[in-house]
Amino acid sequence: MVQIQLKNQNDFKSLSMVDVSIIIPTYNRFWSLPRAIESCRKNFCKIEIIVVDDGSTDETWEWLQTQNDIVKINQKNQGQTYAVNTGTNIARGKYIRFLDSDDFLADGIIDLQFKEAELKNADLVCNRVDDYFQETGRIIEHADVNWDDFLTVQLGNTYGSHFLGMLFKTDWVKLVPRRPDFALREDRMFILEYGLLNPRIAYLSGCAGYWVKHHNQMNNSYNGLSSQAANYQHLNIYKKIIMRLSETNDLTVSRKIATSESLFSLAEWIARSDLKTSIAMINWAKELNPDFSINRKDNIGKLYTFFGFKLTHQLLNLNRSIKALF
Repeated sequence: MVQIQLKNQNDFKSLSMVDVSIIIPTYNRFWSLPRAIESCRKNFCKIEIIVVDDGSTDETWEWLQTQNDIVKINQKNQGQTYAVNTGTNIARGKYIRFLDSDDFLADGIIDLQFKEAELKNADLVCNRVDDYFQETGRIIEHADVNWDDFLTVQLGNTYGSHFLGMLFKTDWVKLVPRRPDFALREDRMFILEYGLLNPRIAYLSGCAGYWVKHHNQMNNSYNGLSSQAANYQHLNIYKKIIMRLSETNDLTVSRKIATSESLFSLAEWIARSDLKTSIAMINWAKELNPDFSINRKDNIGKLYTFFGFKLTHQLLNLNRSIKALF
């Protein structure tokens, strides 16, 4: 059962009433949700904050009852993808931004991106994302992204691939299905498929928001089978996107190079449990980019130089197996 609480009964009468809808899916994140919501307030443009509580068992829903300026949705726990879909389906804004409930936005970014979208008639506005460490309050500022080609950025290893930095046009968002079958990497699939639509894109310098690093982050909970599933989903995303780019003759050299670099990083993780697949990924990277070479300057990089990828990971896996015995 889905329970929806509106700010008032006239909330759905006019789509033009709202400039930006901010969709925040959450599950047992009461410790960070108030900060995320507060970062969305104090704007000149007209916004709606839609919080989808995906069956939290902490104080989340009780606290949301005290917030009168929020559209609140309570549903049975189904996962983040379903929560995002629920929020998107009722969003009234001309634009949408997605915000994880443990992250938060930079001051004034909603107004800045909305103004830029209107000025440039953009379907997507992009900024960089910075890191925030929950335990210490430390912030790492990243360089602004080189946005020469949006899909090259998304296919590569860069902070420009985080949806926290993006404002999307609602009409375009609804053209891209959210994929439960890619649940652990669904945000990557969404952004890449959005890019395949060839949206008009505007780019701004500066930070859009803070990607919060903390001890109970979802990514840190990946282990065993869930970690393997996430990695294979990531690989399948690249297979689907590269195939579609090839079919439309849009697989440029820069996109091939970016993909080869990402495949290598992913292959290192997959090699822990599936060396055969990881070797095939390295071969694919070399097919995409004949100049591809492993460029690591640490001790593992030295092992690659002496032994190559396959033998290096055979040795690393053996070392892990021995350590697991003690």
